[in-house]
Amino acid sequence: MAEKVKAGTIEPTGIPVLILKEGTQRTYGRDALRANIMIVRAIAETLRTTYGPKGMDKILVDSLGDVTITNDGATILDKMDVQHPTAKLIVQISKGQDEEVGDGTKTAVIFAGELLRQAEDLLDKNLHPTLIVAGFKKAADEAVKKLYEVAEAFDIEKEDILRKVAATSLTSKAVHGLRDYFAEIAVKAVKAVTEKRGEKWYIDLDSIQIIKKHGGGLKDTRLVEGIVLDKEVVHPGMPRRVENAYIVLLDAPLEVEKPEIDAEIRISDPTYLKKFLEEEEAILKNMVDRIYEVAVKRMEVDGVRDAGIVVITQKGIDEVAQHFLAKKKILAVRRVKRSDIEKISKATGARIISNIEDLSPEDLGYAKLVEERKVGEDKMVFIEGCPNPKAVTILIRGGLERLVDEAERSLNDALHAVADAIRDGKIVIGAGASEVELAKYLKEIAPKISTGKEQLAIEAFAKALEGLAMALAENAGLDPIEIIMKLRAAHSKPENKWYGINVFTGEIEDMSKLGVYEPVSVKANAIKAGTEAATIVLRIDDVIAAARKEEEKEEKKKEEEEEEKSF
Repeated sequence: MAEKVKAGTIEPTGIPVLILKEGTQRTYGRDALRANIMIVRAIAETLRTTYGPKGMDKILVDSLGDVTITNDGATILDKMDVQHPTAKLIVQISKGQDEEVGDGTKTAVIFAGELLRQAEDLLDKNLHPTLIVAGFKKAADEAVKKLYEVAEAFDIEKEDILRKVAATSLTSKAVHGLRDYFAEIAVKAVKAVTEKRGEKWYIDLDSIQIIKKHGGGLKDTRLVEGIVLDKEVVHPGMPRRVENAYIVLLDAPLEVEKPEIDAEIRISDPTYLKKFLEEEEAILKNMVDRIYEVAVKRMEVDGVRDAGIVVITQKGIDEVAQHFLAKKKILAVRRVKRSDIEKISKATGARIISNIEDLSPEDLGYAKLVEERKVGEDKMVFIEGCPNPKAVTILIRGGLERLVDEAERSLNDALHAVADAIRDGKIVIGAGASEVELAKYLKEIAPKISTGKEQLAIEAFAKALEGLAMALAENAGLDPIEIIMKLRAAHSKPENKWYGINVFTGEIEDMSKLGVYEPVSVKANAIKAGTEAATIVLRIDDVIAAARKEEEKEEKKKEEEEEEKSF
């Protein structure tokens, strides 16, 4: 029941009392609740068709005409540019899921839609929203607790399990045909940046650099145990390949810095100008000499003869300095991003120096090879063979630019899935097996944890979990009712707890034998996020939207025109 509220409902003297601003839109009561439920379900239905290995893709066109082809839930919601406040709420929840565990956004949103679909039936039975919310929260707590109980611990040194976790994440993506190849890359990359701190594993995925270059095929994607810079060597006289490279990282320019205060120098004699230029040249030569001397000292300490020097700076390099560097056979790269400088520091062990005078032999890093190569149409600098690379690079190739973008999103999900599995140390089985097992458990305990109407909400929560399995079946072209009945029958036996839907054969099978593994935290977080979204929506019974400024201007203009006519 949407209406323009011009006045309040209380008129003690027959004079309307103005409560809200002219043009304000208000929807309240059950109408507001049902409208909000409808919005969330509409978003969930949009994502539902992308769910699972047989899910479809979406093509999204922004206001500038840029095209995105994807089935990644977080990307779809981000690019949709929704306007309704409830829709924005769902987008925020999906972003929270993506930031927390990096995957499972579709599961969270589709689950929220399923919960609200079940809630609508309960509202028709005159159950109060507060009771439904209380039941959903109890069910979510029990479901997450049970999920961690049934989750299976594994040895994170067994890379085959981690590869299966990554492959499961990639099964529904555009790179499905090469999922094993991409899974191998994802596992190696995550393992390279994993370190143990106390009893916990710490993984900084920001240390994994992803560079996209369109051209070649997806099979040309590869992991570089080091860093790739989307830059080229600054001077044609410099070497393009340096083996046994000692690396100097600078956060300072190889230039004569300008004074902070504007100064004017008047030169009356040409010899003074020559001296002035010579002094500038001497300063730059001293900088290069300093770098060279420190690098030679380090080589002497290490007992290395056939070695080269590489200078990488975040700032600029003067043309005169480039000349001196080239004469010393030093390879140099300038204007490198701070984030890339930090990754090189992690990979090579070099320290970032802000003042060349402070440079010491211990500050230099090392790599077996630094080389400029042509990738596609661009030149790039590869820093490879780092002794203990705590930062690595994945170079993604593909024949189509849109495919390269989707491959990046797919690989990002796989990296997060592997990282989550290592942190958790536990996995659950996908393909609808976990959801049906949790639904069975909730139906069994519903009478024990609640004797009132909340019991109906707990049972509805169980049906919503089964709705996720039904979505998998629908997208695979299977009969969802028949599939869910078969799943229930299989899960009635305790030994069949990991039976799920093989969407490629249409059969109910033990998915643990097929290696359909998921990190327990992704599934748990999706259940919690979906429940939070549904409960927030169920608690809203009033939507008051202020008039937009454009509408206000139009109304004011009409009033002025009417006043002019009356005169």
